[in-house]
Amino acid sequence: QVQLVESGGGLVQAGGSLRLSCSASGSIFSINGMGWYRQAPGKERELLAAIASDGATYYDDSVKGRFTISRDKAKNTLYLQMNSLKPEDTGIFYCAAPDPRTGSWDYWGQGTQVTVSS
Repeated sequence: QVQLVESGGGLVQAGGSLRLSCSASGSIFSINGMGWYRQAPGKERELLAAIASDGATYYDDSVKGRFTISRDKAKNTLYLQMNSLKPEDTGIFYCAAPDPRTGSWDYWGQGTQVTVSS
């Protein structure tokens, strides 16, 4: 099993920045890629950014150029640097990892709230 714990959310004004962290523990040797999802009010959870074990990254178009995903394997920590935040970025941000056996995103943190005021 893998445990994921997010931190770093909060309230920020539009144009501001936040950095989210996700600490991983448990059977972390099994983790390959990791990612950040967001669930906006009234919407489904969506993948914003992901990073593979080789460092390759993916970004949704809505955050490309503003958000940066990174990973410190020595600290077992995943980060999401968020710049130029917009009110539409508001939501609960979740750290997640896929089960390497199935590829399904089965490991989730509890989420951290990010609110961007206009």
